Amino acid sequence: METKTRRAFVNITPDVRAALAKSGLREGLCLVNAMHITASVFVNDDERGLHADFERWLEELAPHAPTTQWRHNDTGEDNADGHLKRQIMGREVVVAITKGELDLGPWEQIFYGEFDGLRKKRVLIKLIGE
Repeated sequence: METKTRRAFVNITPDVRAALAKSGLREGLCLVNAMHITASVFVNDDERGLHADFERWLEELAPHAPTTQWRHNDTGEDNADGHLKRQIMGREVVVAITKGELDLGPWEQIFYGEFDGLRKKRVLIKLIGE
C-alpha cells in the first residue's frame, strides 16, 4: 500500500476477494492485517460521509497538531497521532469464508486505514481453511 495523502481509507475488499479466489479455499478464515503501527484494517460501510465522520472523530480524539503535545514525537517523529488512531481503529480483521465467499454483511467492506502515509507499507492477507 502507498497512499498519496497522510491519512486515507482504502477499500481493499476487491483485493481480498481476488486473493481468496486465487487460493481456491471454500471454507475457512481470512485474516487481513495492517503490517505497520500507524495503519489499520477494519470493516465498515463504504460511504463517503461516514469516512469524513471517521476522519473528524479521529482528529478530535488524537489531533495531529500541535505535534509537541505528544511525547512520542520527542524522538523526532511527527506521527504519534497515527499510532493512537491505529489503536482506536484496530490492527486486523478476521472474516469467515463460506462456500468460497467472504461472509460480509450487506454493507460491509474491508478497509485499510492509513494514518501516516506517503510511503510504502504492507497488508497481510492470510487464508486458512480447505
